[in-house]
Amino acid sequence: MPSPPPIPRSPTLAKQDYERLSQFRYRLRQFLRASETMCRRHGLTLLQYQLLLHVMGFEGRDWASIGELAERLQAHHHGVVALVDRCEELGLLRRRAGREDQRVVEIHLLRKGRQLLAQLAALHKEERRALLQELAAVDAPTVSPAQPGRPCAAPPDRPRRVSGATSPVPKAGVSREK
Repeated sequence: MPSPPPIPRSPTLAKQDYERLSQFRYRLRQFLRASETMCRRHGLTLLQYQLLLHVMGFEGRDWASIGELAERLQAHHHGVVALVDRCEELGLLRRRAGREDQRVVEIHLLRKGRQLLAQLAALHKEERRALLQELAAVDAPTVSPAQPGRPCAAPPDRPRRVSGATSPVPKAGVSREK
């Protein structure tokens, strides 16, 4: 039996690359945590919010199939079926047989689901904008005043308040849990 091909060597990363990747992951986690908090305050889980968002946000129409939602959520088909069941019980959406193909189940938002989604999406809008700006700044190399022509790390985090959250986002390495 032939031996497997050698694993290619990964490129060597500089300390600055790790710092940028760490900052990216940190800010992404802050966004997700703020999103979880906003959703909980409105009686939804983060996955329920994302399901509603993907139904409304599906390109070219106002419904989505279970398979399409599973792809968007990066989840298994049966898990999305259970999620749709829970959202249907809450009166947020409904299933409907496909108009063109009866084998396809269309998921449509109900009025309550559209209203809740609109509220949450509005709360997420400012946080999303801030995240995109900060991520662009993290990825853009800046010139170090100490060593001209040499990039330096992104500026340190500034304390900030997350839209819809009850308290400021913690700084790296600081835990609010007791």
